[in-house]
Amino acid sequence: MNSKEISLVESLLNSPKHIVVVGHKNPDGDAIGSCLGLANFLRQKGHQVIVMMPNDFPKFLHWIPETDQITIYEQEVKKSEEIVKNADLIFTLDFNALNRTGDLAPVLAAATADFILIDHHQQPDDYAKVIYSDVTMCSTSQMVYHFIEALQGLEFMNSKIATQLYVGIMTDTGSFRFPATTATTHRVIAALIENGAKNSEIHQNIYDTNSPDRLKLLGVALNNLVMLPEFNTAYITLSQEELNDNNFKKGDTEGFVNYALSMQGVVFAIIFIENKKEDIVKMSLRSKGNFSVNEFSRSHYNGGGHTNAAGGRSLLTLSETVAEFISILPKYKEDLT
Repeated sequence: MNSKEISLVESLLNSPKHIVVVGHKNPDGDAIGSCLGLANFLRQKGHQVIVMMPNDFPKFLHWIPETDQITIYEQEVKKSEEIVKNADLIFTLDFNALNRTGDLAPVLAAATADFILIDHHQQPDDYAKVIYSDVTMCSTSQMVYHFIEALQGLEFMNSKIATQLYVGIMTDTGSFRFPATTATTHRVIAALIENGAKNSEIHQNIYDTNSPDRLKLLGVALNNLVMLPEFNTAYITLSQEELNDNNFKKGDTEGFVNYALSMQGVVFAIIFIENKKEDIVKMSLRSKGNFSVNEFSRSHYNGGGHTNAAGGRSLLTLSETVAEFISILPKYKEDLT
């Protein structure tokens, strides 16, 4: 943030406020960690803060400190609407457009409060009074650390904030292996460890929690993996029936697409997951190098994200979606090969 933006934020926070901190639909570790970490800091500054998520999040994130205090919009609609209506200030974290909050979006759009956006995704919408956007950042959680730093607030850092932000950075960097992980990221991580984040314990709580059903589902996914060598591309499909047969729970497919991307010669990987309840096919896209899955998803799948990691969805059937995807690939052959 520049000095003008810092001054504006300070003016918005110069007296006790009713603040809502909002993450995106289907929140991941970065959304949860960044929102909780920021809320923790703001409470210590004397504000009344409520963290709100559009819907519930995977069980493997429920151990994070203060997740039990999160208001879930889809579970408490009327209460959530009142909270947003009475807010003085709303922070939106880890998403770049209000429609990323699903059914909560029109509630936010009708709010009279000022908005502050903190996010690292490309092309943010212009709805906030303060927009702290940096696509070079590995995670919104790292941005929250720098936000606190810019407000001269590191003295308020405690073990809970350190743990919350560490989770967000670790999960969004794939345990610090993605290209956006910088020397500054590691310096932030060092500071979080010094302030009480137990790195080994956090890693175990996130990654060493596989259920037998999840491992069996992974086996199904890998069995469904298809390689398209002429496009340096691989894809995975999971039908609703396959999910049901393996007692699918929210978060079970997290990271599956990375197995396809890890194959030798693959620069573009995608997983298609059928969701009969919403009547859509959800997808996660990953790439290596300069091939932008953000642009690919924006162009074809009503999605977006980062250059090397994005999400999308299709209203076609699973088989139709895959067929369409294969038909699109020739347009990108030069970029992929």
